[in-house]
Amino acid sequence: MGCFCAVQEEFYCEVLLLDETKLTLTTQQQGIKKSTKGSVVLDYVFSHVNLAETDYFGLRYCDRSHQTYWLDPSKTLAEHKDLITTGPPYTLYFGVKFYAEDPCKLKEEITRYQFFLQVKQDVLQGRLPCPFNISAQLAAYAIQSELGDYDPYKHMAGYVSEYRFVPDQKEELEEAIEQIHKTITGQVPSEAELNYLGIAKTLEMYGVDLHPVFAKDHKSAF
Repeated sequence: MGCFCAVQEEFYCEVLLLDETKLTLTTQQQGIKKSTKGSVVLDYVFSHVNLAETDYFGLRYCDRSHQTYWLDPSKTLAEHKDLITTGPPYTLYFGVKFYAEDPCKLKEEITRYQFFLQVKQDVLQGRLPCPFNISAQLAAYAIQSELGDYDPYKHMAGYVSEYRFVPDQKEELEEAIEQIHKTITGQVPSEAELNYLGIAKTLEMYGVDLHPVFAKDHKSAF
């Protein structure tokens, strides 16, 4: 009996979420195996994140050459050869696959929040270039979402430097962010995130390498 158990397949996968937390999926805990369909894995992640508007999102993975692919819901994990050769453990990245033309009009607050996290990551990693003034505005809304209203007793000079918003963040930008943050009091996180998306959607490169897909007012990003 011991030998039989030893040869049973054990699958171990880490899903990196947009809030930088990790979701671990294993054979023992969720019954995930190499023969499991991608759609099952996606459903576990959607359930964990509490997403209802799931059409916009997907799971990416990288091969050994750092080429990125999207997990195909209709295929088993074993059929994703470029994924299987990288592990175990296997790493998947949750994110926006189809960018809404107007993310402010998304129905669910949790969906808008996930878009906010994705776009914030796009800016930080340089996929969504911003001019100086727009970078400062976006970052100020992100700070408002994270910290709430500016408080001179809590937010000492230089507090913005504890956060990263753009690839090459300089003190001049941090000072501009602080000045804007002082002016946007009274906004709860969901309002600040909505205002962030309202600006981000107007940027020329919002959703990098976009092209229209099916009839659902989506744009696809790769």
